[in-house]
Order: sequence, then C-alpha cells, then structure tokens
Amino acid sequence: MKCFSRCVLIAQALWQLLRYDLVIKAWGFRRIHRSLGRRRPGPQPGGAPEREARVCEAMRWALSLYCKPALCLQRAVATARLLRRHGMDAHIVIGYRPEPFFGHAWVEIEGRVVDDSPAWQRLPVLERI
Repeated sequence: MKCFSRCVLIAQALWQLLRYDLVIKAWGFRRIHRSLGRRRPGPQPGGAPEREARVCEAMRWALSLYCKPALCLQRAVATARLLRRHGMDAHIVIGYRPEPFFGHAWVEIEGRVVDDSPAWQRLPVLERI
C-alpha cells in the first residue's frame, strides 16, 4: 500500500506540473495568481512534517520524470498546490534583485522555506501568494 500511495502522490505532482503549463498557455499567469489567492487548505491534524516531506519527495520525482525542465515559478506553484491539497498552508513567494536583475520563486510554510535554499529569503519580496 505504501508504494501505491507514493505513486499516487507522484502522479498528483505530475498533474500539477502539467496543469501549470496548460493554464499558462490558455489563460496566462493572472488566472494562476487569482486561483492561488482564493484557495486555502482545510486543517489536517497531526503528521504535518511527515506529509510535507512526502509531498516534497514526490515533487522531486515528478520533476525528474516531467517532459521538460520546470522553472522555479512552475515548481513553486505545483508544490504549493500539492501541499495545500494535503492540508498545509503553503505560500508562494516571489523575490527579486534589481541590479543585475534576478528573480526567483519558492514555497514557504509558516515563514520557513520548503524544499529550496533558504538563501532566497535575502531577496526583497515582490509578492507573497
């Protein structure tokens, strides 16, 4: 059963990556931004660190299996959606450096960077969704 649930989680992660590509092509980032701002997870008691680790592992597997490289924004959106689906209050943070310009997106739960380098927290925040 454990292997089956892991495969299901990887399939959900692959779907989130594909969903991002489809929505971006059809309606643009505005639609994604709007949908992320509306949805918040329902509380799920207990086991949050374990669930978070399983979701992040599944996303890493999905990224390695996906048909094309996923940039940081796609990865952040897909990861946040999957974490929210499993009951965690994940936020996408978009940061930037003005000169030379550099931008990056990552996921945070309760102000803690999830499955990415905490070095990005030094970037000025442009948006928190």
